[in-house]
Amino acid sequence: MAISQGQWHPYTDLASEAAGAVQGAARQQLPGVTVQEEQGDGFTVTRVHVHGPEGEQAIGKAPGRYVTIEAPGLRERNLDLQERISQALAREIEALLGLPADAPVLVVGLGNARATPDALGPRVVEKILVSRHLRDVVPAELRGDLRPVAALAPGVLGTTGVETGEVIQGVVERIRPRAVIAVDALAARSVERIGTAVQLADTGIRPGSGLQGRRVALDAESLGVPVIAIGVPTVVHAATIAYDTFQLLATRLKGRNAFFDLYAQFGPEEVRRLIDEVLTPAVGSLVVTPKGVDEMVEDMARLIAGALNAALHKGVTAKELMRYV
Repeated sequence: MAISQGQWHPYTDLASEAAGAVQGAARQQLPGVTVQEEQGDGFTVTRVHVHGPEGEQAIGKAPGRYVTIEAPGLRERNLDLQERISQALAREIEALLGLPADAPVLVVGLGNARATPDALGPRVVEKILVSRHLRDVVPAELRGDLRPVAALAPGVLGTTGVETGEVIQGVVERIRPRAVIAVDALAARSVERIGTAVQLADTGIRPGSGLQGRRVALDAESLGVPVIAIGVPTVVHAATIAYDTFQLLATRLKGRNAFFDLYAQFGPEEVRRLIDEVLTPAVGSLVVTPKGVDEMVEDMARLIAGALNAALHKGVTAKELMRYV
């Protein structure tokens, strides 16, 4: 990622965070990047459009469209807010997908079902209304506007011994969907966005990117069909918490504490190196997640699955969806 003025901004999967961090450092419009923000009922929608190599160089994200829906109120487990966000998410999914109502779609839940912070994808798949197998056996009067939808949770390389991308490539070649929707847990730059933001992108996804893993990308180039990525931040790197803590203390104790007066003379890169020297030998690339991650992941999985069911089976009423499920 190209950051001006030597600023250090830790890794994030959220394009809105990446753009905001660089904008804050440069204090100007980013070349090749368009950012738009609008307010909803209790939530904010941020749209980031990365135009070509120039935009990719500016914020370190692949060219394409990114939509982030953020609502701090999700921490309170407000069911009405969850429903409103699910409806807004459904509209955004439908707009990015742009397919006829009868076009088949494959939903993929990435992640490890045995590790709660990484279990978002598999939990969403459990709640998806799969209908590909019903199209030829359900009477037309009951079938209604059901789209042929298949869902898959392929597991992770460490437990299957098979690269996730290879599994999905094989399934796509066999069932030939018109698009793939991949759901995965993400890493955020700020602890405030853990469990409070949902990102959509038409750029695909790289499994394990939140932990800076090196995996086969799931995108239009590798699969031959459009790939929509949906993710929720469930972890943040420990180094970012340490960095933010030092920055906050240095600001508040400036002129009152000799240590932080000395610390204020260091640049961001020097601070980063200091934190790395302390943390890396003991814990490596440590990531952390909140205590209530079980409830958070379950709530977000239900929210995303509801949005997907509504967006994919357009015209099917909520009562009909419940009947099928």
